[in-house]
Amino acid sequence: GASRRSECAVGLARSPSRARRRWASGLNGPLAWIIAKSRAPSSREGYESIGGGSPQLWTTQAQGAALEKSLERRGVSAKSYVAMRYWHPYTTEALAAIKADGIQRLIVLPLYPQFSISTSGSSLRLLEREFYADQELRQIKNTVVPAWYNRPGYVNSVAKLIAEKCDVWGADAKTTPHIFFSAHGLPTKYIDELGDPYKKQMEATVRYVMVRLKQLGYENECTLAYQSRVGPVEWLQPYTDVKIRELAARGVTSLVVVPISFVSEHIETLEEIDGEYKELADEVGIERWERV
Repeated sequence: GASRRSECAVGLARSPSRARRRWASGLNGPLAWIIAKSRAPSSREGYESIGGGSPQLWTTQAQGAALEKSLERRGVSAKSYVAMRYWHPYTTEALAAIKADGIQRLIVLPLYPQFSISTSGSSLRLLEREFYADQELRQIKNTVVPAWYNRPGYVNSVAKLIAEKCDVWGADAKTTPHIFFSAHGLPTKYIDELGDPYKKQMEATVRYVMVRLKQLGYENECTLAYQSRVGPVEWLQPYTDVKIRELAARGVTSLVVVPISFVSEHIETLEEIDGEYKELADEVGIERWERV
């Protein structure tokens, strides 16, 4: 597919203005082609390096099952469906299953905490087209959770995971390791020309998590950077690889690395962070590396 990261979402949401939607659609086509063409050889190598495939699908299915059980404990009977953009089960397959099961109410949860036109927005636009084209789907009442970057449960979970990795340093846990947030990158055109909220929501996520860590007694410094840039267009900065070099040059030797925009392991975490960036960190003098 055009992205390394398959998008998991079903639903219908308020979208940008018509002009912005047309602009985004026009950009997505050429950009997707550039990304797909440039990433194909490296993606094949990357998947080979993590065992030939990504655990993202079965992880997502396990998350859905866990969500069902959590809702059941609250007295809510629900069934989860996984819809992906670039691999099975595709969005159309998930919708066919929803129709076959006679579902009457649908909660749509894009598995991106931070909203972007290119991720959650892309999935929701596809779903919108499917709903408008199908009389039976249009009868299903649906509600969308467009973003959840500021939800207390999410923030607390991320902070807890970071604290666990900081504790590897023992008595020095609350000051020694530098907390390094690495988020998936995005072409700056989405921010500058379309008003995409991704960057602001990402920065807000980091602030909320660091406030929660401070409440837990952790006073560590932190950095936010962006990974996975490709093609000739300008992407969000600072770049993860550049920032790792800069931190090492400043004398930072211990990092707790947080793949903040991801909710499951896949090639960006297992190959890009654990492989490429870890190797770079070793080369520039980062002595301790713990990845959430």
